[in-house]
Amino acid sequence: QLQLVESGGGLVQPGGSLRLSCTASAVIPDYYAIGWFRQAPESEREWVSCISTSDGPTYYTDSVKGRFTISKDNAKTTVYLQMNDLKPEDTAVYSCAAEPGGLHCSHDPTLYNYWGQGTRVSVSS
Repeated sequence: QLQLVESGGGLVQPGGSLRLSCTASAVIPDYYAIGWFRQAPESEREWVSCISTSDGPTYYTDSVKGRFTISKDNAKTTVYLQMNDLKPEDTAVYSCAAEPGGLHCSHDPTLYNYWGQGTRVSVSS
């Protein structure tokens, strides 16, 4: 079983940056894709970004392209989400999740079988 723990959230002003971490309890197997989702108050959960299996391609939702970067450390235990030029609409609880066999990184959260508890990001002046 893979346990995931997010960290790095906080309060930041518009235009600021945060780096979220998703740390796994063990080396993330190559057949897992790791995705980031977010959920704003009174909104549906939204897929944000994903790094495919075996450190393959990375994917982003349109609203964060050019501002967010997903990466994995060399030890393959932590996935990062670098968030730059943050906007108030980025305010949400961000969660990471693991999708087995996620070669193309599904946007469907039901296909992800391991989840972290989430970390809150607030963007406000």
